[in-house]
Amino acid sequence: MTRTTMLTMFAALALVAAACGASVDDSAADETTTEAPSSITASPPTTVTVESTSSALPVGPSALDDPGSGDFPEPLVPLDEIISGGPPPDGIPPIDAPVFVDVGDNLEILDAAEPVVALEINGDARAYPIRAMIWHEIVNDTVGGVPVSVTYCPLCNSAVTYGRVINGVETTFGTSGQLFASALVMYDRATESLWTHFDGKAVVGVLAGTQLEAIGSPLMAWGDFTNAYPEGKILDWSATGFRRDYGRNPYEGYDDDTTQPFLFRGALDDRGLAKQRVVGIALGDETVAYDLNSLSVGEASATNISVAAQELVILWKAGQASALDEGILDEGRDIGSVGVFSRVVDGQSFTFITDGDQFVDEETRSVWLISGTAISGELTGTSLERVGHLDTFWFSWSTYQPDTTLIEG
Repeated sequence: MTRTTMLTMFAALALVAAACGASVDDSAADETTTEAPSSITASPPTTVTVESTSSALPVGPSALDDPGSGDFPEPLVPLDEIISGGPPPDGIPPIDAPVFVDVGDNLEILDAAEPVVALEINGDARAYPIRAMIWHEIVNDTVGGVPVSVTYCPLCNSAVTYGRVINGVETTFGTSGQLFASALVMYDRATESLWTHFDGKAVVGVLAGTQLEAIGSPLMAWGDFTNAYPEGKILDWSATGFRRDYGRNPYEGYDDDTTQPFLFRGALDDRGLAKQRVVGIALGDETVAYDLNSLSVGEASATNISVAAQELVILWKAGQASALDEGILDEGRDIGSVGVFSRVVDGQSFTFITDGDQFVDEETRSVWLISGTAISGELTGTSLERVGHLDTFWFSWSTYQPDTTLIEG
């Protein structure tokens, strides 16, 4: 074994120990730890409780216990490519009773560049700080009256929100402790089927083939969230019920496109670097991935595109720190924030440009935020229709969307 191979292996084990098993005794939940990952005590195995089910859902064995059961439909992914990430089910504990505080009273709670997952449903806007998501990965919540699971996978650098009602039955999601293609594998607590975080599909278990509804929840700099949603709320990470070193990045140095993803099995698409950052868009039968570097121009950029015959705009604005770069989240390099929207309003197509760090449409010269809302000009108060996209690594997008087009330069 070469020295390079040994170092890579040890780095991988350290990463898993830090991020997947980095738990402490939750009886000390009101304390703050500053210990290094190697000195943090792993949580004891978690006892998983199946929620009461309804006749609307099939019954059968748990895919957590017996993924190869003959009682299941055909798995959608090879079982030997679902591998242990280290912890037991819910060893990375989801937040099941989230507590929020008002944005307006807490503008300085985070550095302006620190990343959050931004979710708005029916006028209810909430920010889920990555400083919490990186340790918990799932928040089961109800937003705007809609039961949702907000999910974040550090290893594939993506945030996705799903509705958590299946066949009319409300459930919650947990972390299985397993990975597929170096990405979070979730399980539902009603049937204990296994689901891939990246596309919200049950891949093993009685619900195999079932698809969750995705809800747009982009990563956004805290400063941009407060500008867009001053009446919104932010998850209070001091009230999670767990003791974690919130604000520290256990994946220090992972955001490096010269390195390979950990615990990835399968072939990598060599059209791009494995950990090259991309903006992935899937509409109809067309999927595209835009290289983030090509969008990151100056203080802001607006890229007018067409996907599946729909006229869209990709807005990019500097100011968001990478959560996976430096040891402290808000010290990461500037990767900016991305929003993808339809650029058609009331049947009229608009063309977007930038003026410094502001977005402007050529037709009315209205000024727009990265959230897609006009704040001045003729269209003040108008909101563009958000189009779901993923800020992620190329290896993740190309694994789930192998027929995608990669657009660089």
